[in-house]
Amino acid sequence: MNYDYDLITIGLGPAGMAVSVMGSAMGLKVCAIEKNKIGGECMNVGCIPSKSLLRMAKARAMFDKLANMELESMPKPGVKAPFKRIGGYIQFINDQKTRRMFDQVDLVLGQGSASFLDSHTVAVGDKQYTARKIFIATGTEPMVPPIPGIEGIDILTNLNIFNLEKIPESVTIIGGGAIGSEMAQALTRLGAKCTIVQMDPYLVPVGDPEAGALLEEVFRKEGITVHNQKKITRLVKESDGVALYTEDGIVVRSQRFLVAAGRRIVLEGLGLEQAGVVYGKRGIVVNSHLQTNQKHIFAVGDCNGHFLLTHAAMHQGMIALMNSMMPWPFKMKFQKFAVPWTVFTEPQNSHVGLREKDLKERGLRYEVVKVKYEDYGAAIAEDIGTGFLKAFISPTGRIYGVTIIGEGSGEMINEWALAIQKKARITDIMMLQHSFPTMGFLTKRVSEVWMMNKMKSRFLQNICRSCFRIFP
Repeated sequence: MNYDYDLITIGLGPAGMAVSVMGSAMGLKVCAIEKNKIGGECMNVGCIPSKSLLRMAKARAMFDKLANMELESMPKPGVKAPFKRIGGYIQFINDQKTRRMFDQVDLVLGQGSASFLDSHTVAVGDKQYTARKIFIATGTEPMVPPIPGIEGIDILTNLNIFNLEKIPESVTIIGGGAIGSEMAQALTRLGAKCTIVQMDPYLVPVGDPEAGALLEEVFRKEGITVHNQKKITRLVKESDGVALYTEDGIVVRSQRFLVAAGRRIVLEGLGLEQAGVVYGKRGIVVNSHLQTNQKHIFAVGDCNGHFLLTHAAMHQGMIALMNSMMPWPFKMKFQKFAVPWTVFTEPQNSHVGLREKDLKERGLRYEVVKVKYEDYGAAIAEDIGTGFLKAFISPTGRIYGVTIIGEGSGEMINEWALAIQKKARITDIMMLQHSFPTMGFLTKRVSEVWMMNKMKSRFLQNICRSCFRIFP
């Protein structure tokens, strides 16, 4: 059969972009379909604009700190929001940077949603496109919980918060994960009074409890109220905003209401049944090579329900494309690669590998090695002493997992991800020279602490003394 294209990509978020750009660079004929904007949620209404907002809020907070101002001198609610400027940045990135990567790709942009007609044919409007292989990368959207009364509320999500013209006087946020935590700190620093209400026991519940507790302590000092383990019973629209009621009698009133309670996989209208693709509540079912039950159709990124992270989606796109042109013995299993993550609050909260609860559930023996930012001279001198690095290490030096909360943790976590992926030992970290006095030097310090703990053994001390005396 003759096909119009070698491959079709449905969705141009991080995963679809990786497939499309790499595929065209490899000489394949590529058609990329996107119903909205190139870059998906991350580029347009997610991690990129939120980082811009956080940077602006941080600059505001640093100015007030350096000027030794009181809280009353912070920006007043109702001031003009910085989102227009952020929108300008995003437009520049899309027009001047991102679009150029698609010079060799046939784009079907903003013409409607894609729908399968059969396993090799996709329709957009009244046009049809065929391909030898198809990559589904449709992503996710904000999940709105079925709270009584929410249907009558003009809620905010990451989809529309960047369209605000003014900073609200107050914001109640449902969810204390990445989006909820980042927006709470950014909006507070820009003048809003923020309250987080969540069912989880600590902030950033996918991470370390101690890190979540430290972040909550920082938030309280900045004026952010956090209500953990609360069940919301109803929302009531009032003349000047929204009232939130919890099961145990807490009432929170605010001008605006932000929902950051998780993500929902977007599969409606795809016509997966026509393609014979199996899917469920957790997304499209894939094997370890990212193939669906139809081996020429791949599902990459959030739509398959594995690791709902931008960089994981990009990586899956790359792995799936490479797998699509390799015989079975050489196909790569996407689960074998380490997946670090970072929440870009201040302090940043990062993790890679197994958590302590995972280690306990698996019955693995491990040691906890922890170093504090406040004990490191460079952190004290730079006034960034809030945070710690905690590593979970096997008795023989295998690195199981690492949590870092503190300045620069988003950069530092990548070294640990590489170590875990390459199965390096903590001794390999120790023997690598780290530039001083960077925050990354704390990574080396953890390895040194681990070794010093080992040296408390009388047996090892005797061996060291003997070797020192015997050898020249």
